[in-house]
Amino acid sequence: MIITTTPSIEGAHIIAYHGVVFGEVIMATNMGQDFVAGFNNFFGGRSETYEQSLAEARDNAIEEMKKRALALGANAIVGMDVDYESHAQMLMVTASGTAVTTE
Repeated sequence: MIITTTPSIEGAHIIAYHGVVFGEVIMATNMGQDFVAGFNNFFGGRSETYEQSLAEARDNAIEEMKKRALALGANAIVGMDVDYESHAQMLMVTASGTAVTTE
């Protein structure tokens, strides 16, 4: 399945729009991650633990969005966007896009 941030796919003709699809993932962080991240923030540097969590959450959200598009009969997603939010000990990642069929 082609997934793109653009509104169209070069060389493909969109023949059907199936609507907006979402993939949401909520992950809890743990105290160890928070301690290491706080330590890195104090002394400077990147938190590889949080970066790995973000990458995993993003990949899972995109995969969930893809499954929902396939269930609608789509073979591509256009206009994809990924949003991140953090609340207390929770990380939420949402992927969205328009499920389409191309030829």
